[in-house]
Amino acid sequence: MGHTKFESPCVDNHRLVGHKEFESSCVDNHRLVGHKEFESPCVDNHRLMDHKEFESPCVDNHRLARRQSPPGSLARDRAAQKRFLTQELFKHLDLNSDGHLSSSELAQLMKKEALEDALLGCTLEDLLRFDDYDSDGRLSLQELYTAFQVVRLSLAEEQRVTVSTVPVGLSAVLSCAIRGALRPPILWKRNGVVLNALDLEDINMPNLPYTKVAMISEMLLVIENGLQTIPGFTLIVNVFTPESSTAGPGDGMSVPAQVKDFGEDDSLYITKVTTVHMGNYTCHASGYEELYQTHVLQVNANGSELHIGSVRYEDTGAYTCIARNEVGVDEDISSLFIEDSARKTRLSVGNMFYVFSEDGITVLQPNECEIRRHIRPQERIFTSYEEICPKVEGEDTQSCLWASAVNVRDKYIYVSQPKQNRVLIIDIQTQKAIQSLDVDPLPTKLHYDKSHDQVWVLSWGDMRKSSTTLQVIPEASAAEEPHVVRAPFHGVEDFFIPPTNLIINHVRFGFIFNTSRPAVHKIDLETVTVLKTLSLRPQGCAPRAMAYTHLGGYYVVQCQGGGPGAVSPQLLLDSVTDAIIGPNGAVAGAPHVSPDGRFVVSAAGHRLRVQALSDRGELTLLYDLQTHIQVADVTFQPSFAEGNQYYIYATSQLQTDVLCVELATGRMKVLKNLKDPIAPKDWPWSSSNRIIKDSGLFGQYLITPAKESLFVINGRQNTLRCEVSGVRRGNTVVWVGEV
Repeated sequence: MGHTKFESPCVDNHRLVGHKEFESSCVDNHRLVGHKEFESPCVDNHRLMDHKEFESPCVDNHRLARRQSPPGSLARDRAAQKRFLTQELFKHLDLNSDGHLSSSELAQLMKKEALEDALLGCTLEDLLRFDDYDSDGRLSLQELYTAFQVVRLSLAEEQRVTVSTVPVGLSAVLSCAIRGALRPPILWKRNGVVLNALDLEDINMPNLPYTKVAMISEMLLVIENGLQTIPGFTLIVNVFTPESSTAGPGDGMSVPAQVKDFGEDDSLYITKVTTVHMGNYTCHASGYEELYQTHVLQVNANGSELHIGSVRYEDTGAYTCIARNEVGVDEDISSLFIEDSARKTRLSVGNMFYVFSEDGITVLQPNECEIRRHIRPQERIFTSYEEICPKVEGEDTQSCLWASAVNVRDKYIYVSQPKQNRVLIIDIQTQKAIQSLDVDPLPTKLHYDKSHDQVWVLSWGDMRKSSTTLQVIPEASAAEEPHVVRAPFHGVEDFFIPPTNLIINHVRFGFIFNTSRPAVHKIDLETVTVLKTLSLRPQGCAPRAMAYTHLGGYYVVQCQGGGPGAVSPQLLLDSVTDAIIGPNGAVAGAPHVSPDGRFVVSAAGHRLRVQALSDRGELTLLYDLQTHIQVADVTFQPSFAEGNQYYIYATSQLQTDVLCVELATGRMKVLKNLKDPIAPKDWPWSSSNRIIKDSGLFGQYLITPAKESLFVINGRQNTLRCEVSGVRRGNTVVWVGEV
């Protein structure tokens, strides 16, 4: 192809698409489909397209008759209307009704309607000259369709919805079954977001390196009964536009013009499937959204675990997992060792709750309800020889104040001390405080990022949160020369980093936000930098908390209400595209996600709403529970009777009861009279003034503090195990597993 010279304004309005030659001035006047050069002034004088008024006498005399108006249904379908009017034009030109347009028919029409002078030297026979693609000396209806870019698309009814199931870790190819002549490029969408324009790591589509230019929005035909407007009768030039080419309004420009073959492979490729990719993907031809195909991608992450309800010594051994499909067979071996916890030495430091209270640190063995170690406020830090909880001037007793604690690979516990503006490091093996780290004033929240072995520290500055900061302690599991790095973020009131689990063992991104601003900021956890800002202003959402499920890749955002007592619906974000999907139905409150990602429990006031993720990655409401408690905290306990099922335990901000709900059925049990919780005013760090803490993925015990005691719950039997008295304000708890 040659270069297209844009020398006249009318050329920009009358884009004529691809032919081999452009030799005659009459062709310049009449060409409906592009040519090598646009240089003749007759193009300026003869416009058949892109006018809202039809005043040119040359076109007024060029009567293209049709016999009837498009039916009402076609008037609403622009593609069908365009096809209908092209058919009517063909019928009008086909004088002998043989299904072809010959040169004699076109010449007769020219003479009959006296169009010679009106067309400035052009003839209708030029259609035959340049649009006879099979060179048989006559025009077919299909050739006229091609000349006018009439797109005809089809999709078999049985292919409108297809379901694909792919194992985790393999690749997937989703092919679009929409077919048709002159089919435009295929666009892929996920949750309403076009994927073609996004630079996604795991999802690839064929590049479309051309640019659409000169899209003519309307075409007018003079018919026997007057003017007829054809909305959307569009001619398109597809050209490669160099990135370095620029032009302003009205500027001339030369670009290498080519007609791009879209090709047949408009498939969507997922290079390595994870559970995040679950969900619905739709494809449609560009500009024809009414005809679309839905691909339901199901990801098979089940069947990869063996559930043993009650283990015995004879269950010790090697277990072989075998996977088969049409490609071949693969296998892996897991070893299981059963030991009796009662036979362990009493010096064991694992499988314990570490409770941080006013009176120091209590190490509790839940099976026997036995206090194994009590680290008192007066004990010394190994490296500095400072007291763990120094006596504050003006206070009668020496007591501790804690806010947040995290377990670092069952080697260390990092716990924040707001009064001392520091983080204390506890060595689990020796059960001693070995070091302290000075941080910004009032550290209130810690999170251990296992993927990068770093502890994140949020400090308020003061109780008004007037100067909040975020700091990072790298190489936390080494704890040899710990140091603090200030994150380059300002005005951060909270942050969220998704937890790891058996399926997702590496997390790359987190979010920071300010609860008074309608936005969340995505951060790279490795480089500690902001990647992008997602505005929530159109949804009127000031974020308060977040949760994440790896099934379907949803972030659930709790939104701040518009006033005191107001409750706003949650928002859903797509982790694949970073797009805002929209409200999570009418669900509001603080979201909590089960360890397997299959359940989302939202607590708002006295209500608990339970949602489930289907195999298709769709979030649906199971039930809405109205409770008698003001929910303070929620945790999950695996069912010991059924695989892949959970119970939830919920504590109250004010009452003495703890709720136990079976997620599969919604059946609720109440554990009564677990004494009064810590008063909300005495726990300013969060709304969870009575936490409930589980004992790990396979543990059966839970613990919840009252004002002056601890309660241990047997999750296997859903009953109270014991009460441990004399532990005041023990609302900071860490579980330490096998060491």
